[in-house]
Amino acid sequence: MKERASVRVPRIIFALLFALAALFPLIWMLLSGFKMNSDVLATPFNFFPTSWHIENYIKIIQDPAFSRAMIITFIGAAIFTVFSITINAMAAYVFARLDFAFKRFMWVIVIGTMFIPNMAILLTSFIVVTKLHMLDTMLVLIVPGLASAAQMFFIRQFYLNIPIALEEAALLDGAGRWQIFTRIFLPMSQPAFVVVGVTSFMAYWNAYVWPIMTITSPGLFQIQQYLANFRVTRGPELALLMAGSMLAALPVILLVLIFQRKIIGNIKIAGLK
Repeated sequence: MKERASVRVPRIIFALLFALAALFPLIWMLLSGFKMNSDVLATPFNFFPTSWHIENYIKIIQDPAFSRAMIITFIGAAIFTVFSITINAMAAYVFARLDFAFKRFMWVIVIGTMFIPNMAILLTSFIVVTKLHMLDTMLVLIVPGLASAAQMFFIRQFYLNIPIALEEAALLDGAGRWQIFTRIFLPMSQPAFVVVGVTSFMAYWNAYVWPIMTITSPGLFQIQQYLANFRVTRGPELALLMAGSMLAALPVILLVLIFQRKIIGNIKIAGLK
C-alpha cells in the first residue's frame, strides 16, 4: 500500500499541476471579460477583477456582428461536420473492405497527404478556389477540407475491427455493398463518428488563416475572423475582446466535455488493429 501511495500521490500532483497550467489561460480570459479595459493588461498583474463588469458579456452578445459571426460559423461547422463524416466514412469503407486495382498504391498516396503541412499547399489551394470562383462564399470554407486522410485512416481502422462474418452473411442473403455499408457499417459507426465529428467541428470552428484569405464580406465573417478584426479596429476594448473570445470558445469546450469519455474510449478501440 505504501508503494502504491508513493506512486499515486506524485501522479495526482503532476495531473493537478498540468490541469492548472492548461486551464490558467482559459480562466484568465473568463475573468478578464469582467474587468475594465485598463485592468486587463494592468501592471502589477491582477488575476481577479478589481471590480466586476458583467456588462462586457452583455454588450458583446448584443453586438449584431458578433452574433452573426457565431451563427454563421456554427451553421458552417455543422454542415462541414456532416459532409466530412459522410465522405470520409464512404472512402474508409472502400479502402477497408473492397478490392480493386492499385488499392495499396492509392492508399499510400492518401496516407502520404497526412505528412504535407497545410501551409505548404495554402497558396495552391487559394489559386484553385479562385479559378473556381468560390471566393467569398460558404463553399470555400466547407468544400476544400472535407476529404481528410487522417479521418479516413481513423474510420478505416475502426472498420477493420468489424467482423467479416457479418458482411459475408449479408452477401449470402443478397445484400449489395451499399446496403451492407448503410445497414451494417453505419449503425455500428457511432463511436468512430463521434471522434470524427468533434474533430471536424473543432477544425472548422477554430479556422483562422483560411477564412482570412478567402472571406472579405463582413456578413460571412467567421468567429475567429471577427475576433481578429475586432482586435484591429477596436483594440483598446480589451475586456470586450476577452468576453467575446470566451463566448467563442464555449461551444468547443462544451462539445469536448460532453463527448470526452467517448472520444478517449473510441480512440483506443480504433487503434486495436
